[in-house]
Amino acid sequence: MQPHRCISSMKRQHGMRLDDRIVLYLQMAGLYHLARLNESWFRLDKPLVSAFIERWRPETHTFHMPFGECTITLQDVAYHLGLPIDGQYVSGCLTDFSRFIEGSRPPWVWFEELLGVLPPANCIDKFIVKCTWFEETFSDLSQGADDETVRRYARAYIMMLLSTQLFGDKSGTCLHIRWLPYVARLEDMGQYSWGSAALSWLYRCMCRVANRNVVKLAGPLQLLQSWIFWRFPGFRPDGYDVFHWPLAWRWGGYQPSLSNKGPRVANWRLRIDLLQLGDFLWMLYSLAEVVQVVHPEILDPRHMTLWRATTALIYFAVIEWHPVDRVLPQFGGVQGRPRATLNIDFLMSKDGRGRDRWFPLSLQSWHMHWSDRAQHVLQFDIVPDPGPSHEYLDWWYQHGRRFLSPELLLGDPRRAAIPAQVIERVPGRRPEMDQLPDVLENRRVARRQCVGTRSSQREWIWLEEAIDVMERRGGDVGGELGGLVDEVESEVVPEVVVGGTRVQEEVVTGMTGDPMMVIAVEMGSGTLGAQVVIVEEVAVGE
Repeated sequence: MQPHRCISSMKRQHGMRLDDRIVLYLQMAGLYHLARLNESWFRLDKPLVSAFIERWRPETHTFHMPFGECTITLQDVAYHLGLPIDGQYVSGCLTDFSRFIEGSRPPWVWFEELLGVLPPANCIDKFIVKCTWFEETFSDLSQGADDETVRRYARAYIMMLLSTQLFGDKSGTCLHIRWLPYVARLEDMGQYSWGSAALSWLYRCMCRVANRNVVKLAGPLQLLQSWIFWRFPGFRPDGYDVFHWPLAWRWGGYQPSLSNKGPRVANWRLRIDLLQLGDFLWMLYSLAEVVQVVHPEILDPRHMTLWRATTALIYFAVIEWHPVDRVLPQFGGVQGRPRATLNIDFLMSKDGRGRDRWFPLSLQSWHMHWSDRAQHVLQFDIVPDPGPSHEYLDWWYQHGRRFLSPELLLGDPRRAAIPAQVIERVPGRRPEMDQLPDVLENRRVARRQCVGTRSSQREWIWLEEAIDVMERRGGDVGGELGGLVDEVESEVVPEVVVGGTRVQEEVVTGMTGDPMMVIAVEMGSGTLGAQVVIVEEVAVGE
């Protein structure tokens, strides 16, 4: 009943004023429209967002609604935040700059060269800097500042903008210096696809918080809430009828009610359960009020083409899939029965922690897929009446999880017939899709069951025990544990049935390098990953 705790990624840069002299650099970087949203700050409706998070499915990257599926796409990112879509992926290395960055300079030496000052020791934690130090140090740009000083302030402003508005973490108070390679060349920042990186991070944050054990939500939440208000007219607050660019500006000054959060979550859940097919705006951006305020930059053909690309979205180690093929009505098509989803949930465990990696190399196949993004643009018929087809809704009514509220409140709409206008809808030409091969060598059943849902606690218990062992040794937990999961080599011995009980043994290479035998016993008829009891660990041969 309680809402998820939504962290302050919607926080304004209170102490860093947008000076006119750094606007040029923001425009070159493609971030000027995003920076203007600081002037129209609005609060997050946590109960509303929590009710939508309940509808988010990590397997498909879509919200499962009573009428079908919908999601936030690259098109929505472009319209709501005004970010560029086409360009290079945002990736690199999180920590060890001296190994991969030009000149092999230590990161803090480079930091001082680019920003002209170093933070005090009490404001630094490895590669993290407190946001309060940035706000105090770069709050005002003096009137007689030279060009180099203006560039330093522009770098600081952009680092804060990216860390708070787009890529905020759960702390909401810290800034990572991973942006040094980007702000070092301000003139080249416009070559990157900030929109795809922001959407990748939002997908990952929602996938994580879909886990019932996670209660903190980060990411570009202003994009999520603005998308909800625009796409669902029945959920909009009253009195916000003035349109600006970007579209998220419309909700400037919005202040949701902060009382009775638990009942408000249940109320929003019920209202979502009662949604009908006509309560969602499929072709939102063809409305007259949107067309008259849209910026010409957003209608650049090279950006518009990628809105319909089924490709990998990249943000450093975060790789997520853009599921355009499941929401064709949002682009003017008719949604047929969807195909099987791509198995990439193992990437949820690749969060960049541990040993240093140059991600364009370690995740090369996904980076190459983004580089070939123009070859994965869907081609389908645009129809006057976009929406789900009869074939899709027939499948959805049988297999979708359409309702979350109790039947007593719903009045049992589960037997509602498919609308007549959907039966008459012409299906149109099916999109041509290139199926990306799955990464079989990374598909381990035990690990996949722990990703996103934590249906089994087996691997997580093992990691906690590993951390305790390392702490007793007095070593560096982060450094030693970094590549631990990736280095585990397992050999599964065929299961044996003893008196109706399945017994399975697994030989693993432990932290000390000695082979250990893990004996697992399954009770009942459930799957081994979901109902498992760890009996003991013994040395091989004993």
